[in-house]
Amino acid sequence: MRQVSELKKLIEGYRLVTAEILYRMPDHPKLLQSYIWQDYDLEPKYPALSKFLDFWGRELDGPIHSVRVGTRRVIHPSEFVKVDFSGAIH
Repeated sequence: MRQVSELKKLIEGYRLVTAEILYRMPDHPKLLQSYIWQDYDLEPKYPALSKFLDFWGRELDGPIHSVRVGTRRVIHPSEFVKVDFSGAIH
C-alpha cells in the first residue's frame, strides 16, 4: 500500500485529531487509566481512530470507559489583508 505524504493529507482536509481514551484496568476494574492517541484523520467519521478503537476492543484487555476527541485543522485558507501602505524603512 502506498503511503500518503503528511502534506498531501493536510491539503486533502485531514485534521490533527487527539483522543483521550479512558479505560478500566484489567486487574482493578474500578480504576480508570488514561491513554492519549494522536494522528491525522478525516471528520466526521474518523476512520483512523475507529480502526484503532476496533483494534483495542479486539486485542487489548482493558475495556474502554469513554473517549474524548479534540480536532484542529492544521492548514487554513489564506486570509486576505488589505494594505494601504507597503514600504521599507532603513
